[in-house]
Amino acid sequence: MRCSCLLLGLLPLGAPAQGPRPPAFDVVPLGVRGGLDEGNLSAYLVAPAGSTAYVCLDAGSLRTGLGKAVADKVFAVDADAVLKTYIKAYLISHAHLDHVAGLLLNAPDDAPKTIYGLPSCLAILQNDYFNWRAWPNFGPAGAPPALGKYHLQALAPGPEIALPETALRLRTFPLSHARPYESAAFLLRSHEDYLLYLGDTGADELEQSHQLQALWQAVGPLVRAGQLRAIFIETSYANEQPEKLLFGHLTPARLMQELAALGQVAGPGALRAVPVVITHRKPPAANEAAIARQLVAANSLGLRLIYPVQGQRLQF
Repeated sequence: MRCSCLLLGLLPLGAPAQGPRPPAFDVVPLGVRGGLDEGNLSAYLVAPAGSTAYVCLDAGSLRTGLGKAVADKVFAVDADAVLKTYIKAYLISHAHLDHVAGLLLNAPDDAPKTIYGLPSCLAILQNDYFNWRAWPNFGPAGAPPALGKYHLQALAPGPEIALPETALRLRTFPLSHARPYESAAFLLRSHEDYLLYLGDTGADELEQSHQLQALWQAVGPLVRAGQLRAIFIETSYANEQPEKLLFGHLTPARLMQELAALGQVAGPGALRAVPVVITHRKPPAANEAAIARQLVAANSLGLRLIYPVQGQRLQF
């Protein structure tokens, strides 16, 4: 794996060495924070390694992240060309503004494409945003005139589907984000390799759900087989945040609890080979720093923890 990022929690001494594998996925973070910083909100471009046919996982910030990626020479074309031609589709985990603001604001200049999401997410996009009151109706239905720039494709949990214009395939899993509000996890496949991205989620215990456990049961065998190349998962608040004020998010303690549950499914030590990318840390800087310290202190699993940087390419 090569990346321009902060890397913590390396394999402990004595862990079996693994030979380098060629990367399976290119990832370009266009936004990495979970609020407040309007120009740096959740959005990740993902493509098979060497391809320019990306999907965008959430779209809180687009233009600022694209500008930084172009300045960092991640792309050989300008930000407008990436927006219109490289991004083939949007996969939206849920419709909170910090996950869709970039999509909405850039819609007038975007090219026609598909937005994928759970039915509840797409209903909010169409009815609450694309309604000529909050924003022009770039959707296919709703308040006239429907401009139809975006096709809204509902996702059903379970079956794998192809993502047209890309070499990626997708499985979708529901998550609980402040029950009963729904979010989603996306499991992308390129050939026999996988990348897992989770939208906002609370811990099963607090959400009174089994959504994460069902996800772990599904991906545990991929971890065990060495096919899961990375996990993108949120940690929004430090441990000091009262649990009644988490609003469907994770803390370092709750993240490690959930990853331990995944480790039990995957088998002893298997998770050490899977980079865990920490998303959605909320400013201020003191909260972000506290999250990093607490994750390191709690990292008894020997996980490779990565903190993505806006505009800097990751490869897995």
